[in-house]
Amino acid sequence: MITHSSYTVEPWSLRERALNLEVLPQSESVFALSNGHVGWRGNLDEGEPHGLPGSYLNGVYELHPLPYAEAGYGYPESGQTVINVTNGKIIRLLVDDEPFDLRYGRLVSHERTLDLRTGLLTRTCEWVSPAGCRVRVRSTRLVSFTQRAIAAVRYEVEPVDSEVRIVVQSELVANEQLPGADGDPRTAVALESPLDAEEDFASGNRLKLVHRTRASELRVAAAADHVVTGPRPTTTSCESRADVARLTIASALAPGDTLRLDKIVSYGWSSTRSLPAVSDQVDAALAAAKSGGWDGLVTEQRAYLDDFWARSDVEIDGDEEIQQAVRFALFHVLQAGARAEQRAIPAKGLTGSGYDGHAFWDTEIFVLPLLTFTSPHAVAEALRWRQNTLSAARERAAQLGLQGAAFPWRTIEGSEGSAYWPAGTAAFHVNADIADAVVRYVTVTGDELFERDTGVELLVETARLWRSLGHHDHHGKFHVDGVTGPDEYSAVQDDNTYTNLMARANLLAAADVVERHPHRAAELGVDDEESAAWRDAADAMNIPYNEELGVHEQSSGFTRHQVWDFAATRADQYPLMLHFPYFDIYRKQVVKQADLVLAMYKCSDWFDDEHTARNFAYYEPLTVRDSSLSACSQAVIAAQSGHLALAYDYVAEAALMDLEDLENNTRDGLHIASLAGTWMALVAGFGGMRLSGGTLDFAPRLPERFSRLAFTLEVVGRRLRVEITGDSASYSVLSGEPLRVTHYGKPLLVTRGSPERRGIRPVPVRPAPEQPPHRGPARRH
Repeated sequence: MITHSSYTVEPWSLRERALNLEVLPQSESVFALSNGHVGWRGNLDEGEPHGLPGSYLNGVYELHPLPYAEAGYGYPESGQTVINVTNGKIIRLLVDDEPFDLRYGRLVSHERTLDLRTGLLTRTCEWVSPAGCRVRVRSTRLVSFTQRAIAAVRYEVEPVDSEVRIVVQSELVANEQLPGADGDPRTAVALESPLDAEEDFASGNRLKLVHRTRASELRVAAAADHVVTGPRPTTTSCESRADVARLTIASALAPGDTLRLDKIVSYGWSSTRSLPAVSDQVDAALAAAKSGGWDGLVTEQRAYLDDFWARSDVEIDGDEEIQQAVRFALFHVLQAGARAEQRAIPAKGLTGSGYDGHAFWDTEIFVLPLLTFTSPHAVAEALRWRQNTLSAARERAAQLGLQGAAFPWRTIEGSEGSAYWPAGTAAFHVNADIADAVVRYVTVTGDELFERDTGVELLVETARLWRSLGHHDHHGKFHVDGVTGPDEYSAVQDDNTYTNLMARANLLAAADVVERHPHRAAELGVDDEESAAWRDAADAMNIPYNEELGVHEQSSGFTRHQVWDFAATRADQYPLMLHFPYFDIYRKQVVKQADLVLAMYKCSDWFDDEHTARNFAYYEPLTVRDSSLSACSQAVIAAQSGHLALAYDYVAEAALMDLEDLENNTRDGLHIASLAGTWMALVAGFGGMRLSGGTLDFAPRLPERFSRLAFTLEVVGRRLRVEITGDSASYSVLSGEPLRVTHYGKPLLVTRGSPERRGIRPVPVRPAPEQPPHRGPARRH
């Protein structure tokens, strides 16, 4: 893994058998631990060497100005950037006065393992100091799923062959020095020393630091408590100042002795609470965690993950690497959203500062579908965060002269953070993506209370935007002009098919929901006339189609544009956005990421199989996949169209996006949407799953390499198990009442304890589509 021989392929873990400094930044991302609230990158315990130090609290950011060559109405005045908060991971070691630093002395062995079943990151190494002292160091790290404010480390040192004097320094460190940006626009802006000190404390084995950000005025607190076990005499002392609080432990160890340190760290932040309140908050969280101690945290973590894997695991026979990758993906998507609790799920989760820590439409379209069927509580919280930001979205819509709410393209706290409006403000489809997530969540969970309290308002305000943004022409057709769809290489286009189809679904869902909740609709000022206008717009929605070619157009007139000169584009000129002007890209037929192809998956009822196959064949040679979000969508439609080997290649690309660092930016954090897209590609691609009219439809088919694919879904209080082999598919309800599904369109009642098995239909034979030169996926078959 990470294209390095020291990474092994194992079904339930990611193991690095030797330290490789050349991929240290990437390893920090893949070994990151998080619960959606607290995030710790997989930095070495001693802090150095490092690629990118990273300790994050979801929602904690700093503001910075957004410079423009020319000012323009409606441009955001400031941007938001995630910041590195107080680092509680640091544990420094000195062996006979020699700092434990793997760049010096001799490293005998070094192994790190992320266990996906326990949620623990373990590290074991033997090191010989420059003076010849040999020690063994073991550390185990966790970020708790059950106690959202808590992270912890168990750290152990023992001499190997002679007595040594040991000093361990456990620290809280704020305002760490960060490496500068490298010019990649996807790399987060590094803000120097963003935290102003308000309180520092050290007493006994307890440490605490409280800071406040300068511009965003967020108060951040971190506290740590320790349990020290070692031979006598083992002494401790503590100290603190503005940006550092430290516990120092000294001991003399003979062979056979072990010095053990259990460190529990708590975090808290607020934009409104006072210094004493936030300080007390982290003290209280620490007290609760200490009551069960390290062993209690480990036990709770395993129980939480046992339950998660029972309802979420995906099993693959035939490709061990993809099996490992999909479980790695499921684990990290869980980490990104499990305890976010009315905060955004950033594009990188809490694994790095890439994309400035912003959340995009990725969350609703790629991440939330997976969580809806596996961890629905996290979806409800993510959508409540959107509801909490409605005031900012309404203000943005009013600023743009529109009704309803205009949700931001990229944000941390709810306001628009994109300084480039064609790939920001014009990407209005984020509104429909949010509506899609609301409808899916309610359909899959049956959560009527959420629909009334949260769903109605989100659906109404997003529908209002579409009705004011679009217009009826003199033929009665409804158009949405001047927008950017998922393909950011075709900006500010008229009638983007993905946008229009998703907006259509949004308008109809809003009209339906106000009928189900008339009192809530009345509170929001919705009357029969407004609801009828939504239905009229949806029914008249213009969906561009080229009769001569027999394909749907990505947007109006797209197929008339000149095709990009792929033959003259070198392999090293991708991604195009870094080597060619947008002016040139926007005028050509070239697709950054699957757009119409994604529409065929999300709005599958609109396209029959023949149109799907023709559309896929047309757009595949135009799609360069300069985005990590493309491969999973292409995998789904490739599988549906019968191109199973190609779908398999795309599944591998999505699954290995970070484990093989395919876009050369895993150092900045993981691609959470691509990881979630791995599940989508397997379940919706090879499983053929669609959610249609409240019913789960399946049209399964496997690539030659897979002998079995099995997955579990949570659906309206039932746990459904689907198992697919080369010639049949089996459906069974593991818990709950019987469930109606369809298999290739034929109804099927699945009951508990009585699996229903059906045959797999033959795959249609069609000519294999081509990809642009240099942009085909790696061939695994």
